[in-house]
Amino acid sequence: MAEEVRAEMVANVWKVLVAEGDTVADGDTLVILESMKMEIPVIAEVDGTVSKLAVEEGGLVQEGDLIAEIS
Repeated sequence: MAEEVRAEMVANVWKVLVAEGDTVADGDTLVILESMKMEIPVIAEVDGTVSKLAVEEGGLVQEGDLIAEIS
């Protein structure tokens, strides 16, 4: 079953550090969000492969939006 990584707040997608198919480890930064001039790293909480990346740089996420799936 895929682990879903979701946005915890409304923010702009400032930087995407992974791509679909990349292997990630628990604690790796997937993307960096920007909100109110603060950078917020979005961290993988499991080891696995990025099976879906649902954001792109310059995009906007709302609270609860899917950022990535790790399987």
